[in-house]
Amino acid sequence: MIIDTHIHLDDDRYDDDLDAVLNRAREGGVKKFIIPGAHPATLKRAVEIVDAEGDVYFAIGVHPYDLDSFDLSYFEEYISHEKCVAIGECGLDYYRLEGSDEEKESEKQKQKEVFISQIELAKKYKKPLIVHIRDASRDAKRVLLDADAGEVGGVLHCYNADEELLSLANDGFYFGIGGVVTFKNAKKLVNVLPKIPKEKLLVETDGPYLTPTPHRGQRNEPFYTTFVVQKMAEILDVSLQEIEDITTKNALELFALEEN
Repeated sequence: MIIDTHIHLDDDRYDDDLDAVLNRAREGGVKKFIIPGAHPATLKRAVEIVDAEGDVYFAIGVHPYDLDSFDLSYFEEYISHEKCVAIGECGLDYYRLEGSDEEKESEKQKQKEVFISQIELAKKYKKPLIVHIRDASRDAKRVLLDADAGEVGGVLHCYNADEELLSLANDGFYFGIGGVVTFKNAKKLVNVLPKIPKEKLLVETDGPYLTPTPHRGQRNEPFYTTFVVQKMAEILDVSLQEIEDITTKNALELFALEEN
């Protein structure tokens, strides 16, 4: 059994064949799916999917690229849904900062403010966080610690292999491993993976993005978590079954999911 803890099934690239995508995954051993929130515009579609599919869950969040869409009202509307299991994806992403140094600093501050607001929501409603961090490890870690995000914990989605973040395992944070681990240039992640406590590992696709080898260049989908699990087992020198068992147990615990 595999749980895909981060799959954007509400993306329009799945509109034409969602049933086939889900059935391929189920037949391959993927038994549960979590749709992260990134933008309010896709939230209605996410809720439609989870209402129709018993094994699909969702989170509410605003990605750091979509700061202007942050509005507490839609959080309040959907956060009590029985299948809302987390807050996020939220976090910091400095990869695309543009403009003068002053403009960049202003953008960073805005990202931090929206990130903190979502951490506070997670604490208020006692839901774990799905955290996005890119080129911002130090600041993101500081925000998480200063805001006492360890009260709810969460997952560092698409873990960026920065060893500075490893200590967050002590604060209730898990590490989402996806298709990047299969890439030829993923040496940093391959080297860091054994340093992550096994009880803090999760599996994800981030589909339709970051498709693993041998399907790079194609749309990613939940069935491809099987390639991620295979690579993790190879790197850690353990059985495929052990990776499936431990990552499933971890996901069930973090997101308070029922095993059936």
